[in-house]
Amino acid sequence: MQAAKTASPAGAGRLVFARILAGVDGSEQALEAARQAALLQDARGELTLLAVWNLAPPLVGATGTRVPSYFDEDIQRGHAEKALLAAREHVAPHTAPVGKIVRGTVWDQLIQEIERQQDTLVAVGSSGLGRMRGIVAGSVGTEIIHNAPCSVLVARRPKGSFPHRIVVGIDGSPESAAAYAAARYLADRFSGQLTPIVAWGGKRVDERMLAVIAAGSHEDASEPPARALVAAAAEADLIVVGSRGLHGFRSLGSVSERVAHEAACSTLIVREPVWQRVAEELGG
Repeated sequence: MQAAKTASPAGAGRLVFARILAGVDGSEQALEAARQAALLQDARGELTLLAVWNLAPPLVGATGTRVPSYFDEDIQRGHAEKALLAAREHVAPHTAPVGKIVRGTVWDQLIQEIERQQDTLVAVGSSGLGRMRGIVAGSVGTEIIHNAPCSVLVARRPKGSFPHRIVVGIDGSPESAAAYAAARYLADRFSGQLTPIVAWGGKRVDERMLAVIAAGSHEDASEPPARALVAAAAEADLIVVGSRGLHGFRSLGSVSERVAHEAACSTLIVREPVWQRVAEELGG
């Protein structure tokens, strides 16, 4: 892969990493998501670790006198406390996070926390489910990809240093420009290798805007966008895509969803929060 040589506007992409929320549950995947969130957090940014607990719904016809552990509030909250402590220790070399424990459904509580704190990025660990299994099972990653009102990081353990090899999909849309700005910011900050990819096998590409976004420095792929980016993930530590674009990134079965579920590395879906856009409009 060739490194892109173009410069990005000063501070472009920085706001994505200003206020990060990471969901933690004690799993290795969640610990990796918390670690990557801590690394990506901007120097003046904030990281919140959120552990969610809940009781299983009551079972009709249940018998016996002993209360199962999944019905015991103390046990379930205790699991959340242990998960939060483990995540705090895991990210301690990188940052001092805020820790929170709440009761409820995991994805609902993550989204409520995003809206309450106006977070700019939420990080979750990959469940390991494929896209269709994730949709059927209602995995946290699938729900967050569909519904989070901010950028989303679906984390996988990298093969090497993270984030050193970054791939970004661009198609000339404003959303892909935002993805490029975030990817360029990370590449500059971590002295990483950045490879913009233009996939010509899907819907139309705005060639004029491509020249503005990446100044002609990109790789071409003949495949459809999702297939091209998943293939590029074999040699990358992080894939960056826009939330919506000329290819409909946010729809069911979208490019961003397919890449997040199928890529062999972490995926960053760049999505401008509503409150950030409103603040920019008011400031303008």
